[in-house]
Amino acid sequence: MATGIPPETVDVSEQSEGLQAAEQTAAQTMDLQQQVARLQALLEVSRQVHATTREDEVLETVLRIVVRELEMAGAAFSGTELSYGDAPHRLEDGTLSGVLTYPLMDREGKRMTELVVAPPEGREITLYETDFLEGLALQAAVALENARNHERNLQWARVQQDLDAARQIQRSLLPQKMPSIPGYSIAVKSQTCYEVGGDYVDIISLPEGGLIMAVADVAGKGLASAIMATSFRAAFRAMAITGVSLDLLATRMNQHHWQEGEEARRRYVTAIFLKLDPRRGEVEIVNAGHNPGFVIAPDGTQHEINAAGTPLGLLPGMTYASERLGFAKGSRLLFYTDGLTEVFLEDEEFGQERLMLEFSHTHTQQADGILDALWAAIHGFSGGGPQEDDMTALVLCHLPENLAASGSSSGKVSA
Repeated sequence: MATGIPPETVDVSEQSEGLQAAEQTAAQTMDLQQQVARLQALLEVSRQVHATTREDEVLETVLRIVVRELEMAGAAFSGTELSYGDAPHRLEDGTLSGVLTYPLMDREGKRMTELVVAPPEGREITLYETDFLEGLALQAAVALENARNHERNLQWARVQQDLDAARQIQRSLLPQKMPSIPGYSIAVKSQTCYEVGGDYVDIISLPEGGLIMAVADVAGKGLASAIMATSFRAAFRAMAITGVSLDLLATRMNQHHWQEGEEARRRYVTAIFLKLDPRRGEVEIVNAGHNPGFVIAPDGTQHEINAAGTPLGLLPGMTYASERLGFAKGSRLLFYTDGLTEVFLEDEEFGQERLMLEFSHTHTQQADGILDALWAAIHGFSGGGPQEDDMTALVLCHLPENLAASGSSSGKVSA
């Protein structure tokens, strides 16, 4: 007797298995087609979202895609006035009802804003729509951060442009050419720590043939100090040409700065003033809270001109005393701001003593050569490290007999 499965039964089973396999293949094909369509849609969305570098346009594009292409009821971004379609409904306590939220995070994981989506009333969104919204939120976050970075870069470029212009203006306010005084050599050098700074140096020729010089340092660094230095310059020049005595000049400058107001008082000014009588070979000096001035006589005797009062603008009603010194042939003088001494190599400071030593041992008798030697010594000490403060100096030399015939030398001015 024959056994086994009838032939017709085998045929039906094979047909059933073949049909299931075909259906599975079709389903897989459809799923792949849907994934391809989803990726194509995301690519198109990404192109639209990244087509602009304006923050408001990025957000408006996202909202339009959500409402028009996904056919959501409405969408908005939290913390902004931007919305599209029907605004998400708020309950009495201020919370949103029946919405989906998708945070937009930056690269550091900080929340920039939140996409709020209101689905169509009466239906739940599909898994496909959920995936699409999540992908859209990721693309929107990248585009939003790029737009914000672009705007910051534009703002910084504008600021940098203004600072470059301010730097050029400040350079133009420095002495552009040293006055020619037979038998004397004068030079100034100024370098700011940032684009602009609070150091100030000036030389004014007097009608009777003398000179008034000033080296000043506004408290602080940067743009605020630079603005105050410009104001100081205007007041100093206006008062210096009136012919007042040097001590009275300092007294009036102090009162003027104090009366400029609270912000000016916070930016008080240390200053040292000098009046040169070239015919007599004599200098008159007033130190208003500034670093000591150095004078070296022809025989090598060193003299410091210390402060005769507080910095200008710090206290009202201050008076200042002047000091007169002979400035014979072969003498040299140095005024400087503390950027020259407050230079560090690790914990060691260049300091006033080292500066004085370099100044007194520089062999050249020309003022610009002395400044070059001082700057070289400072940079050599710091090992070429970054400059941390404004650096300004003025050198005045009464040339000895063997050099006096060459007249005055032109100094270097840099900022």
